[in-house]
Amino acid sequence: MIGNIRDHRKHIYRWKSVDAVVEALEHDNAVQGADQAEPGDPDHYVSCDWRTGISLEDAISWAHQYPYKVALYIYDEGASGLGD
Repeated sequence: MIGNIRDHRKHIYRWKSVDAVVEALEHDNAVQGADQAEPGDPDHYVSCDWRTGISLEDAISWAHQYPYKVALYIYDEGASGLGD
Protein backbone atom coordinates (compact mmCIF):
# COMPACT_ATOMS: atom_id res chain seq x y z
CA MET A 1 0.00 0.00 0.00
CA ILE A 2 1.14 3.55 -0.63
CA GLY A 3 2.46 5.35 2.41
CA ASN A 4 3.97 8.34 0.61
CA ILE A 5 4.11 9.78 -2.92
CA ARG A 6 7.04 11.79 -4.25
CA ASP A 7 6.21 13.41 -7.57
CA HIS A 8 9.36 14.32 -9.52
CA ARG A 9 7.63 15.10 -12.83
CA LYS A 10 8.59 18.34 -14.54
CA HIS A 11 5.52 17.97 -16.79
CA ILE A 12 2.90 17.63 -14.06
CA TYR A 13 -0.04 17.45 -16.48
CA ARG A 14 1.24 14.31 -18.21
CA TRP A 15 -0.35 11.15 -16.86
CA LYS A 16 -0.65 8.71 -19.79
CA SER A 17 2.92 7.47 -19.58
CA VAL A 18 5.25 7.92 -16.61
CA ASP A 19 8.05 6.05 -14.89
CA ALA A 20 7.28 4.80 -11.39
CA VAL A 21 9.50 3.49 -8.61
CA VAL A 22 8.42 1.90 -5.35
CA GLU A 23 10.68 1.63 -2.35
CA ALA A 24 9.95 0.18 1.08
CA LEU A 25 8.78 3.13 3.16
CA GLU A 26 11.07 2.13 6.02
CA HIS A 27 14.03 3.28 3.89
CA ASP A 28 13.11 6.83 4.94
CA ASN A 29 13.20 6.06 8.68
CA ALA A 30 16.78 7.36 8.97
CA VAL A 31 15.89 10.76 7.50
CA GLN A 32 15.70 13.41 10.21
CA GLY A 33 12.10 14.44 10.80
CA ALA A 34 10.63 11.49 8.87
CA ASP A 35 7.63 9.59 10.14
CA GLN A 36 8.62 6.06 11.12
CA ALA A 37 7.32 3.11 9.10
CA GLU A 38 7.11 -0.45 10.36
CA PRO A 39 9.42 -2.93 8.60
CA GLY A 40 7.82 -4.93 5.80
CA ASP A 41 7.18 -8.68 5.95
CA PRO A 42 10.50 -10.34 5.02
CA ASP A 43 8.64 -13.07 3.06
CA HIS A 44 7.13 -10.47 0.72
CA TYR A 45 9.72 -7.72 0.97
CA VAL A 46 11.03 -5.76 -1.99
CA SER A 47 13.62 -3.09 -1.40
CA CYS A 48 12.99 -1.30 -4.70
CA ASP A 49 11.05 -1.99 -7.91
CA TRP A 50 10.09 0.06 -10.96
CA ARG A 51 7.90 0.26 -14.02
CA THR A 52 8.55 2.42 -17.04
CA GLY A 53 6.09 3.83 -19.54
CA ILE A 54 2.92 3.12 -17.54
CA SER A 55 -0.05 5.35 -16.82
CA LEU A 56 -0.25 7.22 -13.55
CA GLU A 57 -3.40 5.24 -12.71
CA ASP A 58 -1.59 1.93 -13.28
CA ALA A 59 1.37 3.12 -11.21
CA ILE A 60 -0.89 3.89 -8.27
CA SER A 61 -2.73 0.55 -8.58
CA TRP A 62 0.57 -1.31 -8.82
CA ALA A 63 2.01 0.41 -5.73
CA HIS A 64 -1.16 -0.29 -3.73
CA GLN A 65 -0.69 -4.04 -4.29
CA TYR A 66 2.27 -4.25 -1.93
CA PRO A 67 1.29 -5.78 1.44
CA TYR A 68 3.26 -3.15 3.37
CA LYS A 69 3.78 0.59 3.02
CA VAL A 70 5.87 1.84 0.13
CA ALA A 71 6.93 5.22 -1.18
CA LEU A 72 5.83 5.77 -4.78
CA TYR A 73 8.15 7.97 -6.84
CA ILE A 74 6.75 9.36 -10.09
CA TYR A 75 8.97 10.63 -12.93
CA ASP A 76 8.43 11.87 -16.45
CA GLU A 77 8.69 8.95 -18.86
CA GLY A 78 12.38 8.28 -19.51
CA ALA A 79 13.56 10.62 -16.75
CA SER A 80 13.97 8.00 -14.01
CA GLY A 81 17.17 6.64 -15.53
CA LEU A 82 15.76 3.11 -15.15
CA GLY A 83 14.82 0.56 -17.75
CA ASP A 84 12.88 -2.67 -17.61
